[in-house]
Amino acid sequence: MQALIVGCGDIGQRIAARLLAQGIAVTGIVQSTASTEGLRAAGIAALQCDLDQADLQWPAADAIYWCAPPPTQGTDDPRLATALHTLTPPSQGFLYVSTSGVYGDCQGRWIDEAEPLKPQSARGQRRLAAELHLRAWAARTGTKTITLRVPGIYGPGRMPIERLQKALPIVNADESPWTNRIHADDLADAAVLALSKGGAGAAYHVSDGAPTTMADYFLRCAARLGLPPPPQVTMAEARVQLSPALLSFMEESKRLRTTALQALGWQPRYPDLAAGLAHC
Repeated sequence: MQALIVGCGDIGQRIAARLLAQGIAVTGIVQSTASTEGLRAAGIAALQCDLDQADLQWPAADAIYWCAPPPTQGTDDPRLATALHTLTPPSQGFLYVSTSGVYGDCQGRWIDEAEPLKPQSARGQRRLAAELHLRAWAARTGTKTITLRVPGIYGPGRMPIERLQKALPIVNADESPWTNRIHADDLADAAVLALSKGGAGAAYHVSDGAPTTMADYFLRCAARLGLPPPPQVTMAEARVQLSPALLSFMEESKRLRTTALQALGWQPRYPDLAAGLAHC
């Protein structure tokens, strides 16, 4: 069996390690020479290419894990749309790593995968466009597709050190939005399981199931890293002081139910921040 991981960065390499342990051959697609060398050093076959190249020749694969992000501008994902016109449909399925940002702001409510998709940020709109491209492709080709809607990812090498060192402000605890997180290793476990056991066309939340506020997350990280706690501001002050990109995360509040993923037999190794940050 051959698996292709498109955008084989940190999460892709964690997925690759799990597939290789199962005896599945893996090829990772990356864009830079340094990333190519890094994959090969890790024992992963690597293909260096530009994902925006229209006539890209894709290697044969029985399963595809798409971890590559959309472009950083606009409200579409032409990168994925172009690839779907040239890819040979994989016999075992195609998994797409999306974001919980496709729901927009849910005012802190608990939501499941049936929640209407109403992204309010450009990054969320790009991910929804990608999901719609994938849905249309699956209908045309009959390919099994799985979508993971993923919140903030943390883990070793993924801590907000630079942000804390810069003392960027956070919204105070009383106004801070509900946020969801997943440890990088738990996300990799979920990806392999979901493509193997998930239902065709299904979307799954991948979260530890123990949401806290954004303020709580950054305060815990600061304490764990031995850094000063970040300054706290009101939401009104944040709208003036923060960049639009940072502010877009502050203005979305939701709590993700993970019942559907758990029904496949998934349980996180790190069920809450206390367990996950200790590992980091």
